[in-house]
Amino acid sequence: MPRVALATYDPRPEPSRDRDLPVLVDALRAAGADAQAVSWDDAEADWGGYDLVVIRSTWDYSWRAAEFTAWTERVAKVTRLANPAGVVRWNSDKRYLGELAAAGVPTVPTSYLAPGDAVALPGDHEYVVKPTSGAGARYAARYTAEQRDTAVRHVGRMHAEGFTAMVQPYMRGIDAGGERALQFFGGRLLHASRKRAVLAPGTAFDADKVAHPGLEPWTATPAELAVAERALAAVPDAGELLYARVDLVDGDDGAPVVMELELVEPNLFLFLHPRSLPRVVEAVLRAAGAPYATPGHP
Repeated sequence: MPRVALATYDPRPEPSRDRDLPVLVDALRAAGADAQAVSWDDAEADWGGYDLVVIRSTWDYSWRAAEFTAWTERVAKVTRLANPAGVVRWNSDKRYLGELAAAGVPTVPTSYLAPGDAVALPGDHEYVVKPTSGAGARYAARYTAEQRDTAVRHVGRMHAEGFTAMVQPYMRGIDAGGERALQFFGGRLLHASRKRAVLAPGTAFDADKVAHPGLEPWTATPAELAVAERALAAVPDAGELLYARVDLVDGDDGAPVVMELELVEPNLFLFLHPRSLPRVVEAVLRAAGAPYATPGHP
């Protein structure tokens, strides 16, 4: 019986926001695994006692990035970690977008402002400011050229907390076409989803935001799939990925471009795509080194 840990976080006192976690644990157990959800920072956890540790809803990692990446490296020394520690380290800093662009992958144009850098911001178009280490639109906001003073204070706040800021043009295609998320698992497209724009005009960077407004199933177009596959091919050690999510928006010409590449702890949206659950279970068990039979077949 393979032992599988699904790494999550403990958002005390609130219950976990990961709707898929208990469903996935139950499905793995039904398929013959000893599966458990374990908080990634549980000091008592024996990670070496598992055949596989799958990073799932470790959704506080971006504010504890150094601690989290050190944890991934410790776990990787005693068992198999998915995704691998090197991939997590690379993907946890959104400066990877520059590497994707250099590899010829269509991406949202991005510039970076590290602590100590002069704050250069666009003066002729709407733009977005967010940290290179962040998730769920935390510390993200959109600005017009006339709101420069507010944006400068936003960058200053991030710099004071040690974050590097990233600046991107506001992609107006998202207002019409939304943001599409192509989810891969076990090396194949699992399903796709679409959501509306997250950043409303005038919303403060430190305000709570709905991370996935208007989420709905989506059928990926051939162009979207092609861009997503190009992005994944450019990832270091791409062959070691168990899961990946590629977030796309439309550029000014209507063609899809990469907004983000989620290789650390992407929400799987299984509650929206329940038919994908067996494929996820199969891929996890195979990664744990266990044989898998399709339910109802020997």
